[in-house]
Amino acid sequence: MAWALLILGGCFEVGFTTCLRFVDGFRNLGWTLGFLVSVGLSMALLEIASRSIPMGTAYAVWGGIGALGTVIVGMFWFGEPATPVRLLLILGLVGCIAGLKLFGGS
Repeated sequence: MAWALLILGGCFEVGFTTCLRFVDGFRNLGWTLGFLVSVGLSMALLEIASRSIPMGTAYAVWGGIGALGTVIVGMFWFGEPATPVRLLLILGLVGCIAGLKLFGGS
């Protein structure tokens, strides 16, 4: 259950980084509210998951999911480059996240 909450928290991290692109100095109310809700949920889920998962592992996986998701959103929604090197590095990040899940302890 803790891992599912951690993954969900990482997804909300992708939400807040995506919203952050549109807050316009926190003047755009809708995107600012989306950012604040996403940050709150993401942090709350990280905190709950870290009760059962070692904090270092939980934080690294949470941050990795957020980074991975944000890069993917950037490529698909915002036309950021999807070069072979970038895709290889993303694959490495996925491998590191999986490794922490498998060998990080719980």
